[in-house]
Amino acid sequence: MPQGEMDKRELIVKRVAQELRDGYYVNLGIGTPTLVANYIPAGMEVVLQSENGLLGVGPYPLEGQQDPDLINAGKETVTEIPGCCYFSSADSFGMIRGGHVDLTVLGALEVDEKGNLANWAIPGKMLKGMGGAMDLVAGARRVIIAMEHTTKEGKPKILKKCSLPLTGVEVVDLIVTELAVMEVTPEGLLLREVASGTKAEDVQRVTEPRLRIAPGLKTIAV
Repeated sequence: MPQGEMDKRELIVKRVAQELRDGYYVNLGIGTPTLVANYIPAGMEVVLQSENGLLGVGPYPLEGQQDPDLINAGKETVTEIPGCCYFSSADSFGMIRGGHVDLTVLGALEVDEKGNLANWAIPGKMLKGMGGAMDLVAGARRVIIAMEHTTKEGKPKILKKCSLPLTGVEVVDLIVTELAVMEVTPEGLLLREVASGTKAEDVQRVTEPRLRIAPGLKTIAV
């Protein structure tokens, strides 16, 4: 693989962490995005928010130090940072819907060239509901998708048009995969960075829409 021995998810979340800024309030979605909490740059103050009512989420706890009463929205045990606070889910969603979240990082089943996102439903499979994703993509100031570039079968997840039920329309700003970093623009997807050992044509081969190549295409540095 282009990233050598590095785990795909680790490469993705390390690159996403570079998009964080001092003073940001950030919501991390269930799955791969939650790992971003472990890679916040040293000395940077980022406050993580969870839909179930915790502001000030810390990294995952060490083995044996888990508190079963301290969990995130994905029911995973977490830690807390000094100054954290707890509140109701209603207040948490008031924060999200009120536009007080600077950035949200979410996973995806499909994303298309218009920035449409599908990340909650697969036809024929049992559903628990959309959850907070629809509120996050509508209320957060910036939306980053952190996901593997293709399905387990090797089919593109970045499409000309999403085929699954949408979570939000034209809401995605940036897509980060183990192969590339792509910005959603009015002219289509702009390929900004590629993984080490990967060429633009390699990314295009597993991406359905035609990619625009940024001048001075960079290598993902993590």
